[in-house]
Amino acid sequence: MQPLPFIVVVAGLTLTTASMQAQTRPTKPVAARSKTPTTATLPEFSMSRMEVESHTRFLASDELMGRRTGEAGNRAAARYIAEQFRQLGLKTPPGQTDYLQPIELERTKAATNATLLVGKDTLKLGKELVVMAGEPTTLTGDVIYVGYGLTDGDDGYKGRDVKGRIVVVQGGSPEAKGPGEIFRASAEKRKLAASKGAAALIELYSESIPWGFVNQYFSREQIGIPVTSATSTPVTHVWINNANNQYKQLKEAGQAVTLRTSGRPHTSVPSANVAGIIEGTDPKLKDEYVILSAHFDHVGVGKQGGSAYQPSDSIFNGARDNAFGTVSILEAAKALSQQRPKRSILVLALTGEEVGLLGSRYYAEHPLVPLKQTVFDLNTDGAGYNDTTIVSVIGLERTGAKAEIETAAKAFGLGVFAEPAPEQGLFDRSDNVSFAVKGIPAPTFSPGFKTFDEAIGKYYHQAIDNPESLDFNYVYKFCQAFTYAARLIADRPMRPHWSAGDKYEAAGKALYGQ
Repeated sequence: MQPLPFIVVVAGLTLTTASMQAQTRPTKPVAARSKTPTTATLPEFSMSRMEVESHTRFLASDELMGRRTGEAGNRAAARYIAEQFRQLGLKTPPGQTDYLQPIELERTKAATNATLLVGKDTLKLGKELVVMAGEPTTLTGDVIYVGYGLTDGDDGYKGRDVKGRIVVVQGGSPEAKGPGEIFRASAEKRKLAASKGAAALIELYSESIPWGFVNQYFSREQIGIPVTSATSTPVTHVWINNANNQYKQLKEAGQAVTLRTSGRPHTSVPSANVAGIIEGTDPKLKDEYVILSAHFDHVGVGKQGGSAYQPSDSIFNGARDNAFGTVSILEAAKALSQQRPKRSILVLALTGEEVGLLGSRYYAEHPLVPLKQTVFDLNTDGAGYNDTTIVSVIGLERTGAKAEIETAAKAFGLGVFAEPAPEQGLFDRSDNVSFAVKGIPAPTFSPGFKTFDEAIGKYYHQAIDNPESLDFNYVYKFCQAFTYAARLIADRPMRPHWSAGDKYEAAGKALYGQ
């Protein structure tokens, strides 16, 4: 934080030159002043705009090559964030020797050929069939249907020996709606099938995501969290297009199939989340944690970006998505470490969001502080902005901290718009959902927008999303509002709770023993 001219801060009191001169003259005794600072003396109210811009320009620079997970630019961004934490004096999480939480991810190349013979029908790769995982395989045998294949219950594996068998499962899950939920359910099915020794897993896909999108997505390289251990052979896993239930015979006992696949070659990819702790000041509340999260990865360079680009600019810099959010948590870390709140803060920069919320999913399964002691996650992420008079908060009405967020935004001249673009299902499309499924209230604090319009689409995952196109006065106010909201939430006497009836309320009650 850059000091203002001619101002000195002593013991929490701001003294101008005139007031210091006045103190040299004799005065009558006065009542003791309160040591509680006024709102305006909180560090976030004198945040450095130039520092906000400098962080952003580095994180969204060409030298970081789009910060793609698994690439050198992503690792450089993680190191930069870690060294900022070190400079600020943040504590390393319990059990860690540094700020990096290492994650061993898996890079999987696309299959080159695959067929599934079902009766007189031959399903082919790129048409009716996609390969999710597995080694080169040729299998012939009868299938066994186990419902959704997510449990050992009556509609699952109960009483069925599937070792060495070809297992068929229904796509998705009873609760799965969006892409993230569908993919998470699919990974759980593969994990369970592998643990039971199945030879192959066939998933009957008839979900809301168009099959053309599914086909295109799995025809290219993916990065993910390994479903099975590094020493075990991944189970062969395919999806087939079962629109209109056209392959319902696969649910019948005795149905014979032949599956041939080239498999999907896979290699290990190191990555890391970055985490630092600011210890709270309250003797009791400091054992509770508020997470401040943002993903620092983006989509890379050229064809990796998935969108059109020009030879003169093939780097997808990701200034809006999500250097913007990463800088917000860096600035919050600085202000909150200078004047600590009552609860402890875990500042968490996440990798792998763009390739499947991987960093947050990994953290939720391998937390650095107990989830039961984690009372809130204030996530920040966004596709961009089309209104610099507001912040947009996805989950504002659901997660119990509306008053604090609105107060913080108002302090910096910003309004709050709740639940933008509801048709997009945004709550379940960012890292906050990895915490929500565990029961932790977790909204996403986003740059200002109400709808996905041309102004958003112009920059979202586009090569022109560069620092030069940002309104840094707005980025500055956004960082201030985010930090102040975090402070107010961390200082609440009572922890926030899910709104009654919310889809994640039951998970919250289970986590916190309510």
